Amino acid sequence: MKTNALKGSFVRGALLGGLLGVFSSSLSAQEKLPVENDLKIISYNIRHGEGLDGKTDYVRIARMFREQQADVVALQEVDSVTGRSHKKDVLREVANEALMYPVFAKAISFDGGSYGVGLLAREHPLSVERIALPGREEARVLLLAEFDDYYIGCTHLSLTPEDQLASLDVIRKIASRLNKPFLLAGDWNALPESQTIQEIRKDFTLLNNLKQATYPANKPEDVIDYIAVWKATGKSVVQKGGTVLPDTVSSDHRPVMAKVRFLQPADRLLYSDPYLQNPTENGITVMFQTRAMAHCWVEYGTDTLNLKRAVALRDGQAICHDIENKIRLSGLEGGKPYYYRVCAREIGDYQSYSKAFGDTVRTSFYHFCLPAPGQKDFTAIVLNDMHVYGKLENILSAKLDSIPHDFVVFNGDCLPEPSDREEAMANINRLARLFHGSSCPLFFVRGNHEIRNAYSAGMPSLFDNPGGNTYGAFNWGDSRFIILDCGEDKPDDHWVYYGLNDFSAFREDQADFLKKELKSREFTQASCRILINHIPLWGNDYDYVPCQKLWGPILQHAPIDLNLSAHTHDFAYYPQGKIGNPFPVYVGGGYNLDEATYGILQKKGEKMTFTVKKLDGKVLLKQVFDLKKKGSIAGLR
Repeated sequence: MKTNALKGSFVRGALLGGLLGVFSSSLSAQEKLPVENDLKIISYNIRHGEGLDGKTDYVRIARMFREQQADVVALQEVDSVTGRSHKKDVLREVANEALMYPVFAKAISFDGGSYGVGLLAREHPLSVERIALPGREEARVLLLAEFDDYYIGCTHLSLTPEDQLASLDVIRKIASRLNKPFLLAGDWNALPESQTIQEIRKDFTLLNNLKQATYPANKPEDVIDYIAVWKATGKSVVQKGGTVLPDTVSSDHRPVMAKVRFLQPADRLLYSDPYLQNPTENGITVMFQTRAMAHCWVEYGTDTLNLKRAVALRDGQAICHDIENKIRLSGLEGGKPYYYRVCAREIGDYQSYSKAFGDTVRTSFYHFCLPAPGQKDFTAIVLNDMHVYGKLENILSAKLDSIPHDFVVFNGDCLPEPSDREEAMANINRLARLFHGSSCPLFFVRGNHEIRNAYSAGMPSLFDNPGGNTYGAFNWGDSRFIILDCGEDKPDDHWVYYGLNDFSAFREDQADFLKKELKSREFTQASCRILINHIPLWGNDYDYVPCQKLWGPILQHAPIDLNLSAHTHDFAYYPQGKIGNPFPVYVGGGYNLDEATYGILQKKGEKMTFTVKKLDGKVLLKQVFDLKKKGSIAGLR
């Protein structure tokens, strides 16, 4: 982009770019993707902090939690300001060292203070309950904490089996009213073969490895410490491993650790609707993202009852290691309507010899139609330089809903300056929703602002461009479209690029591509030829015009019918030869509501009409091209 006031000043342009961010209310508040919604739980009877070496050392206990990167810790035998612990708040001492939030539940009064159980968590709990449990040798307690995705309970059960079973009845009643996964952890004073554990296993799934003993710490022989999940609400919880940590000194018990993953709710696994890309060579690409790793496929056909299945494969293997999905539908017949839906099942755990999946999610059906071979007619929408201005996007979306069209071209600076993948995904999917990308193919041309910011080099993976590059060519029926990527609008050695750019070589690559394209059968036999690029090759009054100098001679005699460009934020139309341009050149307006434009490119038979309008409906240009004569036969400006 550029404006007269900002010409030659990158610093001011950067300031403007920063201000533009406030135009889109969705940008700064975008949710972060919970790509791996994992939870690491530790249960540990700390014996009031006294180790088998006779030392009371809260730091070494906390250090272990930090090293293991625990998310939540259930602690038993915790002192609170007792004489034995020198009036220290033991749980808070450990929490401060572990950098976690503490929650304490008193079981009994002891030595001038309290004694009970505690929870440590990376996040502050939403709510906390303390429920008394039976214990004839000493009273017991269940500490229950609620978090966004789960509940966790910590308890130290009685030594008496009768009290253990009575406590289980209380725990069952509490668990039955919870509407989220419920984890239960603690020292339960019962062996795996005991009646207590057998009863617990009727309603809970144990997550720790029962082959690894937990007590005594220096020479463990028995398993009496556990982590479990309530079965009724635990269907979305996938076990990813359980182990006993090899701490032989810090307490008389060893810590138990389990890792689980919470599967995404079915209605949240898919990030958004799919969007269509690269409608070429009797195929089209369905692109979408998930909120977690998933095995995905597309079901499609000319009716919804007889469907084929397409999956993305790499060297014979399903691609399911990332949240980005690019699935090609091939062997399609032009002129026929197709229906498709996206299917996905989250991968909760992916091991060499075992895998765990969530339920299969299926979208509703979408539809599309590729052009028939030799089809002469099309309608395309041309947009540019929207700069994530939400109001402009919404106005254009509403206006274009009333204009039937085959595809949309975003000619640069519509997805500017992505800072990370989340922002890039949010912007792409927002435009795809607004402009019906699930049934209308979208072409995203890279402008100079798409090249800026930390994720700019990563964003192309979210597209499937014709030819696989940010430049290329494609046919729509008997019409040929060429897309060129102009790169940045300043020299590669400009200080602001910090030596990270080499667009000079990139433009040379495109020069080679362009020479081949102009000789190609697809180009020479096309009835209509459109050139698309963000920075104008003609009509750009910058001193730095490398694209014109390099590509201009190649294009000088090319039978291009119309060149679509943008960047300056000032609408302009240059008939062939007006400024030395070998073919007509259109330059789109900017993001300002008073200056914004949209183009409607319509071809019917051997005539093509290009209409440019402002948001208020005023027609700025209506140019009719006689493609048979390769020239304009009527014009109104």
